[in-house]
Amino acid sequence: MELIAQAENFFGNITPPAAIQKYGDLDTGLVKFANNILKLLVVGAGIYAFINIIVAGYEFLGAGGDAKKVEAAWKRIWQSLLGLAFVAGSFILAAIFGWLIFGDAGAILSPEIYGP
Repeated sequence: MELIAQAENFFGNITPPAAIQKYGDLDTGLVKFANNILKLLVVGAGIYAFINIIVAGYEFLGAGGDAKKVEAAWKRIWQSLLGLAFVAGSFILAAIFGWLIFGDAGAILSPEIYGP
């Protein structure tokens, strides 16, 4: 008699949804999934900064000469541009560190994992 804990397929076979199946291969896997998440975050940061600059421009135009509103609009524009510089700078630093450590500028930006 076989115990339940010793059964080969206690939970059965679960097939992942079609959209996630491509992340199970060795060529894609977790690294590809994390890379896609990183790309999504970078695109989201760019869209957020773009919208923030547009809104700050409208605030600047609608300030009507009020010094506090103009200063707040300039601060918002400056912070949006600074955020974009940080996002772009992170890629530049990753390329520099990849080149210095691994001899390849794309080593950190697009890693390859070798397996059996």
